[in-house]
Amino acid sequence: MKRQYWKPSNMLYPVPAVLVTSADENGRANVMTAAWAGTICSDPVMLSVSIRKERYSHELIKKSGEFTVCLTTEKLAKVTDYVGVKSGRDIDKFDLKGDLKITKSESKFVKAPGIAESPVCLECKVKDIIELGSHDMFIGEVVSTDVDESLLDENGKLDLSKAGLIAYSHGEYFTLGEKIGKFGFSVRKK
Repeated sequence: MKRQYWKPSNMLYPVPAVLVTSADENGRANVMTAAWAGTICSDPVMLSVSIRKERYSHELIKKSGEFTVCLTTEKLAKVTDYVGVKSGRDIDKFDLKGDLKITKSESKFVKAPGIAESPVCLECKVKDIIELGSHDMFIGEVVSTDVDESLLDENGKLDLSKAGLIAYSHGEYFTLGEKIGKFGFSVRKK
């Protein structure tokens, strides 16, 4: 196989497309799309989200010290894209109409709201901000996981395959495909 060598680039794809909510000191909420988010620790439960310094959400999260990360679905794809290209400085993203409408859900431990249409919202408190260059990485400790009860089976187990989650890859959104294995399947005895 022949290879080409390019200049350094962010080609770690696909990644989750998530909605990150925040709120100002008066409780006015904002939401933005982020594709640079990920799990970083399981005890305590922590995640990261990298946000450009000039983004309105960056300012709100830095001041408040909290945010919420909400998973996105196929039904949320259009709003996910829209809130990623429009600034909360200019519009109230929780006052959109039609297929762009999203509904705030009350968070239990942070002032930033969740999004009712999202299957899972992770309430986070900022533990650290790492200045990286074009983006700052917000390290958030997850203080609550808010789950849509319609995705729970009869035993209370979460079935995210029913949610229709989407991913982002090199400027495009994709639905997740068919399950091809389960953790440990390569070593499980038959």
